[in-house]
Amino acid sequence: MMMRLPCHHHHQLRHQLRRLVSTFSLGKPTASLVAPGNCVLTEDWTPLPLFSKKTINHDTTVYKFSLLDAKNPLNLSTCACVLASIPDTTGELVVRPYTPISTNADIGFMELMVKKYSDGIMSTHLDNLNAGDTINFKHIPFNVKIQAPFNVKKIGMLVGGTGVAPMIQALHAILGAADATEVTLLYGSKTQQDILAQEQLDEWASESNGKLVVHHVLSEEPDESDWQGRRGFIDEKMIQETLPSSDDDDSLIFVCGPPAMYDILCGERMEKAITGILGKMGYSNDVVHKF
Repeated sequence: MMMRLPCHHHHQLRHQLRRLVSTFSLGKPTASLVAPGNCVLTEDWTPLPLFSKKTINHDTTVYKFSLLDAKNPLNLSTCACVLASIPDTTGELVVRPYTPISTNADIGFMELMVKKYSDGIMSTHLDNLNAGDTINFKHIPFNVKIQAPFNVKKIGMLVGGTGVAPMIQALHAILGAADATEVTLLYGSKTQQDILAQEQLDEWASESNGKLVVHHVLSEEPDESDWQGRRGFIDEKMIQETLPSSDDDDSLIFVCGPPAMYDILCGERMEKAITGILGKMGYSNDVVHKF
C-alpha cells in the first residue's frame, strides 16, 4: 500500500517537482567510501518518499528519494545496489535492484537513474509517482559487489543503457581519489539521444589526465547523422582494440547492461561461469565481474 506524506509537505514537494526540468549533472567525481554493513537501509523494507524527478532523455529519469535521516548520507558501500519493491496486481512483490548514482557525500537523499519500459511494472510505477509518494527500499549483503579501492592498474567497463549506473559509482571512487587505476569505458547505446550522462562522462574523461577513456558505440544511429564514433554492437574486435587483454594479470572487466548484453558478452548475470565473447577471448571469472 502506497504511503503519503502530510498534505503541506506534499504540496511543497509537488511544486518543486514541477520546476525541475531536464538539467542533469553528475557533478565532480567524489570518492566517499564507506565499508559494507553501514547502509542506513537495512534488510527490512523501508518507505522513502520521492523528493523530485528529472527527465534526462526520452525514456530515462533520475529519481531523488529523501532518506529518513536528513542529516546523514546513505552510507552505501562502493560498489553496491539497493532493492526497490512494489506490489503487483495480485499482491505479489515486484523487486528490482538499482545502483544509486549519488554518493555518500550527498546528505539526506539518494538518486536512481531508471529507464522506462512500456511493459516495465516498476519503471512505469516510478514514472507515475508524485512528490511525496513512497517506495519501499532495502539493502542486503548479497547486493554488495566488488569493493573500491579495486587495486588494479586497469579496468575495462562494458556497458549498455542504465548499466552505466554502477560504473558511475565506481568512477566516483576512482577519479575522486588519488587512484592510479586507468579505466576504459565501452558504452553501447541505440542512438545519440540514448546515451546517458554523455556530457558528464566525456567531461570526466577530458579532465582525468588519461585515467578515463570513453568509447561510445551506437547500434541504431541513422546513417545520415553527423555521428563520427563507433557504430554497431560491442564485439570481439572492439574489445580487443580498447580493453585490457585476458593476459593482463593486473586488470578487471566490469559488465552491466540488459540481459541480451550479458548473454552475448559473458553469459547470464547470475551465472559465475564466463561464456560468450569474453569466455571465448579467455577472460576468467576472477577478472570479469557481472553487475
